[in-house]
Amino acid sequence: MTITTTKIWLSSPHMGENEQMYVKEAFDTNWVAPLGPNVNGFESSIENYLDNGVSVAALSSGTAAIHLGLLLLGVSKGDEVLCQSFTFSASANPICYLGAKPIFIDSEKDTWNISPVLLKKAIEDRIKKGNKPKAIIAVHLYGMPYKVNEVKAIGEQYGIPVLEDSAEALGSTYSGTKCGTFGDIGVLSFNGNKIITTSGGGALVAKNKNHKEKAVFLATQARDNAPHYQHSELGYNYRMSNVLAGIGRGQMEVLDDRVAARRANFEYYKQKLGHLAGIDFLEEMPEMFSNRWLTCVLTPSIQIREKIRHHLLEVDIESRPLWKPMHLQPIFEDGESYVDGTSEDLFERGLCLPSGSNLQTEDLERVIEVILKIMTK
Repeated sequence: MTITTTKIWLSSPHMGENEQMYVKEAFDTNWVAPLGPNVNGFESSIENYLDNGVSVAALSSGTAAIHLGLLLLGVSKGDEVLCQSFTFSASANPICYLGAKPIFIDSEKDTWNISPVLLKKAIEDRIKKGNKPKAIIAVHLYGMPYKVNEVKAIGEQYGIPVLEDSAEALGSTYSGTKCGTFGDIGVLSFNGNKIITTSGGGALVAKNKNHKEKAVFLATQARDNAPHYQHSELGYNYRMSNVLAGIGRGQMEVLDDRVAARRANFEYYKQKLGHLAGIDFLEEMPEMFSNRWLTCVLTPSIQIREKIRHHLLEVDIESRPLWKPMHLQPIFEDGESYVDGTSEDLFERGLCLPSGSNLQTEDLERVIEVILKIMTK
């Protein structure tokens, strides 16, 4: 490997101007424990950004938000949950935390997200077998909205709530409405590689304050309202700290700029590589606006994908294959799924390119140069 003076990361954190101010305020006032003014301010800024009358609970991770969201939707041991297969494992793992069973649904080619056709087929088949699913987990993959209206209609038809995994889609919209506000419960992530970050963190988005209050109660060890420590329910240590929330407050102030930068990355890659035979980009449908968290391309084959990835690595540039579908993961090899080969093909041919909002034109050109050399030989 040739190590360069400046490594190009896939998606590195990008700080603004005020994060340190909010963190310093937490230290100056000794609000370094969980809860505090930054947590309240961060939640309010997300609520104002998402609009649509939602309530937000800041948590330790997006995974924690999915876990609590499933609890709020009544998922328990022995239940079945329909889950998009083409996603990160954090979308599926909380199902297992609860002793429930994930049933994986393949993607469709327009958005790479959960297939409404296979989703409906799975529901009808599970009901026929006497196991009506308890919830649906749909994901806005790489910031591209899933087919919200179709998935919502299916959920309503069969009386199954939707947990909207918007971990990768803060700043994306569907028909002008912000992603994270469509499901019965929404989930956000502020992991270090996301479009904005709190180092580690996430949020649960609720359509009513009762759900938020219940989530906060469960996230703070489910302590009853008593002068002593009393617990009538199983609780979790899932609340975000006031220090990390300070980072989030500063990040929210630059979110629109971060979205614009990542969309500009996508357009630059497309301009320079879109003419190549065998290189395809995921396009937005008319009603969709993607934050373009990661720019992804499809190559002709897994061999070409790996050739590009290895050549990028040799010059100290990070790239990554698309998510390996959950139904192909060793941990879920005995699970049930409804698939047609779409996500497997995407995984084999797809590659995530460096997409950070702090990338410069010369960084993008370094990536493009490698791909051009391979694809024009």
